[in-house]
Amino acid sequence: MLKMLQLNFIPEVRNNISTRLAILRTVVKLLLILPGICANVSLLSSAAKLYTAYTSVFIKDKVRAKKLTDKALHYALRAVCARRPEACSIRTSRYHAFVDIIAGMNVKDVPVLYTLGEAWAGWIQAHKDSLIAIAELSRVEAIMKHVVELNELYEDGGAHFYLGVFSTLLPPALGGRAEEGRRHFEQAIEISGGRNLMVKVTFARQYARLMFDRKLHDRLLREVLEADPNVPGYTLINTLARKEAQELLDSADNYF
Repeated sequence: MLKMLQLNFIPEVRNNISTRLAILRTVVKLLLILPGICANVSLLSSAAKLYTAYTSVFIKDKVRAKKLTDKALHYALRAVCARRPEACSIRTSRYHAFVDIIAGMNVKDVPVLYTLGEAWAGWIQAHKDSLIAIAELSRVEAIMKHVVELNELYEDGGAHFYLGVFSTLLPPALGGRAEEGRRHFEQAIEISGGRNLMVKVTFARQYARLMFDRKLHDRLLREVLEADPNVPGYTLINTLARKEAQELLDSADNYF
């Protein structure tokens, strides 16, 4: 459900169709330097992104997914701490203190803040059998909202993408914010120029199915299948998006 823009960090991974080999090569390279990461913000963030992306795409085993997302969140928190020492307690602070810490971050903090939100979302997905983990979703949402306030264009509107998902996790009758989610999805598409096909696939799966909007659902998925996936920076994620788009279309008659 929260499998999203988690592959956009290294050109070798983003654009290589041989997805497993590309990511595995990058894993090996990164593992070789992990002992020396220390307080290097860039390396800590790269480690967090790698673990998040690899787990999201390839790890099906629930136990292993939990372990790898634990690592992802660990490195993301270390990156934030290295960047902003006053934010070292961000995970354990009470919510109001947490919000104050987030509010104190500026546009230069957006990269580590976004990486934290991304890793935290992946961690929640892997630990979704825990009510404690689910309760932390509000913190990730607060992070992404602040990213939008600071620089909504970052990662081609990636924060809007996440907020679209968060808003459509539940139907309106149970407190979901479907129309707010739709606006975020549409904003992400506009900002990215439609280059990231996974946004449309997620829009169809999360919003159109939730609202039983078959017309929107099929239109979005056909647009994905008709689009050229070979876009610099998005070839890998677009290839995965096209596969999922076909699966959703194939199952549409049974769903609707």
